[in-house]
Amino acid sequence: MDPTERGTDRRTFLRLTGAGAVVLATAPWLEGCVVPSPVDPPPTTTPTVGYGPLQPADANGLRLPVGFTSRVIGTVGVAVGSTGYVLPAWPDGGACFAASGGSWTYVCNHELNAPDGGVSAITFAADGSIVDARRILAGTGRNCAGGATPWGTWLSCEEVSRGLVHECDPTGATVAVARPAMGAFQHEAVAFADRTGAFYLTEDRTDGCLYRFTPDAPGDLSSGTLAVLTDDAGVPGWAEVPDPSAAVTSTRLQVPNARHFNGGEGITCVDDAVYFTTKGDNRVWELDLATSVVTVTYDAATSPTPLLTGVDNVTNTTTGELIVAEDGGDMQLVLLHGGAVEPVLQLDGVAGSELAGPAFSPDGTRLYVSSQRNPGTIYEVTGPWHNVGA
Repeated sequence: MDPTERGTDRRTFLRLTGAGAVVLATAPWLEGCVVPSPVDPPPTTTPTVGYGPLQPADANGLRLPVGFTSRVIGTVGVAVGSTGYVLPAWPDGGACFAASGGSWTYVCNHELNAPDGGVSAITFAADGSIVDARRILAGTGRNCAGGATPWGTWLSCEEVSRGLVHECDPTGATVAVARPAMGAFQHEAVAFADRTGAFYLTEDRTDGCLYRFTPDAPGDLSSGTLAVLTDDAGVPGWAEVPDPSAAVTSTRLQVPNARHFNGGEGITCVDDAVYFTTKGDNRVWELDLATSVVTVTYDAATSPTPLLTGVDNVTNTTTGELIVAEDGGDMQLVLLHGGAVEPVLQLDGVAGSELAGPAFSPDGTRLYVSSQRNPGTIYEVTGPWHNVGA
């Protein structure tokens, strides 16, 4: 998000599949991979909610629960491992993608002004060692968050007026492609819902909208229908956006009864619901896919445990715990689950930054997260995360 801006319930976020989750690799450049479905099966066990109190900061400045350790994966302006690739500034939204031989890739946006924005990719061997790092998208502007597709590509979103979504190959073998059919607006994040076969997109404006993009053909984002969530005297619905290119009128203003939200941020989908955050009012929302009804599931202003503020990127464990990154706040990752509101990570000693890009490795034991500025660092946190069958 732009740094100049500044009652968990209802199914308790069960079966969430976050924007940072591992995706099904069916794209040609990822053939032969064996990865979990983007919609995980129900958990086989029910772990205790939470991970316990945070301990004093480790050598990397991270406060973690007992049993967790961290390492620095990349620092802005410094080569990543022994790859020779210098990490660009302002790391933001990210996701992990499984690859052959037990390896995986973490992709990371860079929220820099055009033409310096884009996406980096860091590849790990099965033992966790860094084997490659590279640029997979360049020449764009303010690439903030995004989301993974079920066919194994990364959708990088431009947070600028009439910004676009860019579809990226995590391996870099295929050139990234802009997807203007998904709308030209101030994009933040996007997530796929298996139940509807559609993508849901947030807009980072004080009067932003929630959008739904339905491809004309599965696996092809070159054409489709962009719709906006509406409210007609309390009755929710969807209306097609007449001009997704916003050539004359902004997309959020083209439909008179469009519903507006105060600063759309992270988003994640499950088979029957979409969850998204809004930074302007520190809320987490649920969209019921069957009814299109939107309800508030966390509100810092009314929660009895308002530990989460500056809501931003989101991811989740396979057991249904939603993990929200704070932009500002206490520089924490905060867990929401079953009524619990609990920090699971906190970065000490870094001012003027935000946490971004949380995403789990394919085996569910490693969580990647960035501190965006001062200087900008990507961390890996390993431990007993509640990821059943990952």
